[in-house]
Amino acid sequence: MTDALLRRPAPLLGPALAAPTPWAMLHGEALALLRELPTGLADALITDEPYSSGGMMRSDRTAAPNDKYATRMDYQAYSGDNRDARSWAYWCTLWLSEALRVVKPGGYVLLFCDWRQLPLTTDVFQGAGAIWRGIIPWDKGLAARAPHTGYVRHQCEYIVWGTVGPVGQADGRGPFPGCYHIPVDVAEKEHQAGKPVALMRRLARMVPPNGVILDCFAGSASTGAGALLEGRRFLGIEREAAFVATSEARLARTAAYAALLAAMDRDAPAARAAGAPEERAAEPGVRQEAAIWRWGSTEPRRMPWM
Repeated sequence: MTDALLRRPAPLLGPALAAPTPWAMLHGEALALLRELPTGLADALITDEPYSSGGMMRSDRTAAPNDKYATRMDYQAYSGDNRDARSWAYWCTLWLSEALRVVKPGGYVLLFCDWRQLPLTTDVFQGAGAIWRGIIPWDKGLAARAPHTGYVRHQCEYIVWGTVGPVGQADGRGPFPGCYHIPVDVAEKEHQAGKPVALMRRLARMVPPNGVILDCFAGSASTGAGALLEGRRFLGIEREAAFVATSEARLARTAAYAALLAAMDRDAPAARAAGAPEERAAEPGVRQEAAIWRWGSTEPRRMPWM
């Protein structure tokens, strides 16, 4: 990570940051750990905070996440998703204010939300001090649920986006898409609220290469996987020990694979001279975390799910 992060006390960061590494996971409450992080550490905040949504009535919203959100019932449970609207907005303002301090001036801020929490999220965004610049719809496709045939499908979630202060030029990376059409792959998910790695890769491209992406509600680290595969670094915070373990295993696996891809790209000229194939396939089992890449390229070939 950065020199500033490496100077943090060992009890906070643990052995994962004893040497430079492209990722780190911190176990604990987001608000408490954010207060311990250096100012200006991260280049962007991309996070999927607990929505405390899932229904129109108080009894619906306070139900367990497995009952509210899951399409299969064997996900690890998590807590903190049962606040009412006022307490949720207050809590979000607290942690987001600290997270904005950790993000560098001009850095991007991207918060996921659903349709129920969209109005509150835009209020929280501005109340915490970020500059709200728009909403990015994420279309999950026609497989999304609807209560019955009289409903419009709830097939979109939303990304409220903005910056910490003025937004600068993107140095050839932008402008970026204003919406995304990427289906959910249930087989890829390791968390009820897990987002497709293909989506997180696209969002990671908003950040400069080698930049640090902060996710203070890391879950199963799909944000981190997307960051590493795009040549960015990742700092995740997660309160549930089981998901910290899941994230660490996933990030270690993804970092190793990303390093392999980088090494192969460095060797591309010699490989072409030796008559090697022009393309290399994804490692079996890595799924969306490994697109088919061209030798010597910095961009993955566009696959249907991208």
